[in-house]
Amino acid sequence: MPGPTTTREVIWRAGFAPALVVALVLTSEAGPASQTPAPASFPARFDRYLSAVIRPTARDRSRLLAGDPFTKLFDSDDVSEIAVFGAVWIHASPEQYVAAVRDIETYERGGAFHTTKRISDPPRLEDFDALTLSPAEVRDLRNCRVGDCKLKLDRATLDAVRTRVDFTKPTATGDAEAVIREHLFDEAAAYRAGGNAALPVYQDDARPRSVASEFEAMLGRMPEFTDWLPDLRAYLRGYPEATLPGAVDFLYWQNVSFGLKPTIRMSHVVIYRGPSGTVVASKMLYASHYFRTGLEIRVLVPDPARGPGFWFVTVNSTRSDGLTGFIGFLLRGHVRSGVQKGALSVLVATKRKFEAEAP
Repeated sequence: MPGPTTTREVIWRAGFAPALVVALVLTSEAGPASQTPAPASFPARFDRYLSAVIRPTARDRSRLLAGDPFTKLFDSDDVSEIAVFGAVWIHASPEQYVAAVRDIETYERGGAFHTTKRISDPPRLEDFDALTLSPAEVRDLRNCRVGDCKLKLDRATLDAVRTRVDFTKPTATGDAEAVIREHLFDEAAAYRAGGNAALPVYQDDARPRSVASEFEAMLGRMPEFTDWLPDLRAYLRGYPEATLPGAVDFLYWQNVSFGLKPTIRMSHVVIYRGPSGTVVASKMLYASHYFRTGLEIRVLVPDPARGPGFWFVTVNSTRSDGLTGFIGFLLRGHVRSGVQKGALSVLVATKRKFEAEAP
């Protein structure tokens, strides 16, 4: 695990990249432009959520209503879990954001995003042709064993690396990349067929970690799902047998740079229009480093009393390595601070991007 600065940067950026984890969007038709002053209250449902779950101070409410971004960390009994709330008003069409998420290869491109690729349905091995490994990752794989590996892999993939890759040959990098491509393809296909039960059990350290169990535990702790979004919770738990009327979904993978380690990630995005609006859900299915799973909620709440635009409301929760034990205790405060700063930067960047692109 890297030192404090790198850990903070990793969790800050990786935990809050757009559409990484779950995005939730409630949209409606925006009314005509208004020059009236901003109202002194929030939409009723949003206000109830703030009062029941977030509990901002009167000063926080006033600043949020005035247009300032607001973030707040959640408390958690699980030291490996970090969750943060954020909100800001954006003067743009909610449909702009939905369209951007649907075009994920364009939206998450450039900068730290080396590759972002939407996966076919059903998945094809060719979907992962652009996946590459860094020289450091190839060196790490050379020393990987069950219970001791710097990449998050299951037993079958670790065995495949050991039996199929001869690291003394010049073909080692290509052979290792082929194994990892097949691993992601197999995982994508298995998830499409079997849902959470088909997610891998990481065997990269002495304690095996079930992604499905981690996700279920995290989901059950989020009041956004237990109290406010039971239909989405049922779908995320029961996919692919569970149904969500009108839903459109896709998988995508990406190779991104954070700190000293590039990270390969795969996520599941769901978009549907129901009676209450449009929902876009994305959960982290795989990450080669740092994260066991992640879930983000983004709500674009229309506010007709305020005029055209929407409240951009986010809840992001991740389960991460390196936050347990004595060293984890020392790092946790720095990581939590970095997560909150990262959430704030995403609010500011999202507001700037979509307001600049608004008609």
